[in-house]
Amino acid sequence: MNCVTEDRAYKILKKISTKRILVIGDIILDEFIWGSVDRISPEAPVPVVEAKRRSYMPGGAANVARNLKDIGVDVSVVGIIGQDKSGSEILETLKSNNIKTDGIIQLNSRPTTHKIRIIGQHQQIVRIDWEQCKEIEDNNIDKILSYVESNKKNLDAVIFEDYGKGAISQKLISRILPVIKGNNIVTAFDPKKGHFIDITGLTAVTPNYSEALDVLGYRKSYDETVLPEVALEILKKWGVSNLLLTLGEHGMAFLELGKELYKISTVAKEVYDVSGAGDTVIACFTSALCAGATPVEAAVLSNFAAGAVVAKVGTASVQPDEIINALKHFD
Repeated sequence: MNCVTEDRAYKILKKISTKRILVIGDIILDEFIWGSVDRISPEAPVPVVEAKRRSYMPGGAANVARNLKDIGVDVSVVGIIGQDKSGSEILETLKSNNIKTDGIIQLNSRPTTHKIRIIGQHQQIVRIDWEQCKEIEDNNIDKILSYVESNKKNLDAVIFEDYGKGAISQKLISRILPVIKGNNIVTAFDPKKGHFIDITGLTAVTPNYSEALDVLGYRKSYDETVLPEVALEILKKWGVSNLLLTLGEHGMAFLELGKELYKISTVAKEVYDVSGAGDTVIACFTSALCAGATPVEAAVLSNFAAGAVVAKVGTASVQPDEIINALKHFD
C-alpha cells in the first residue's frame, strides 16, 4: 500500500535538507576486501579469495549518519572510538562525507570497532570483527551529555543507535532524555537484540521482527494473522508512540499508539545485501518526521529507501532521487 504521491515525497525530501539530526551510538568502521574466487584452498575446504582492492565505509551509528547526510540532513555523530588506525580511518571517512565529528570521543583504553568483510564474486565469504563490548564509563557519559546540552537548541531529532558495543546504555538514555525534553525534538531508537533498554517517552522504535520478539521473551515464525496483537504488545513494552517493524521479505508494519496497524508490502525488486538496511530505515523515517511527514508517510518513504539500499552490495545509503525513482516505478 502506498499513501505517498511523487509530489508529496518530493516536498518532504526537499524539506529534509533544512533539518539537523544528532546520532548517538556505536561507531563502527566497515572494511571490505573485494576479490575473485577461482579455486579451493589445498589447506582446508575454503575458497581462496584473490584480493583486488579494499574500501572503508562508516558502519553502525556512523552509517546512520551517512544515510542522513546523503538524503540532505545536517548531521552530527557522537560515540566512542579508539586512538588507533581504525579510529583515524573512520574520522577521515566521516569528515569526507561532511559529517560533524566534534562529539566523537577517542580513547586509548579500547579499540575502534572494526568489521572486515571479505567479498568474492559479489558474495560475502567471511566477516572478521575487532571489538571490545563494554559499557562506556560515567566520565564519557558526562562528555556526551555535555555535547547534547550544548547543541540541543539546534536539533530537530536525536537517534540512538544500539549495536551492543557499549555506547548505548540505560544510564546514558535515562540521563539524556530529561535534557532534550521540551525542545520539540523527535527521538528514535534502533535496538540491539538481547539488550533491552527502557525507552519510555521516545517518539519511535524501529526493530526488526527478531529484535521485537526478543523483547517479549519468546520466538515465533512470522504470522500475519497475529501481527496486530504482537505489534501492540511490543509498542506497549517499549513505551513509545510509534513502532516501525521491519519484516524482511514481508515488508514492514507500522503502528501508532491508538490506531490500527498499517501493513506495508516490500518494494525491493532485487536483494544483494541487507547490511545496514536498518540504518537506512531509521534515518529516512526520522528525518521525514522532522520534515512534517505523517508517521505513516514517513514509514512508507522508509520502505522505498530500504528497497533501494538492499539492491547494493556493502554497507550503503540512498540519495533522494533514488527514493523518488523507486516510488515512481512502484507497481
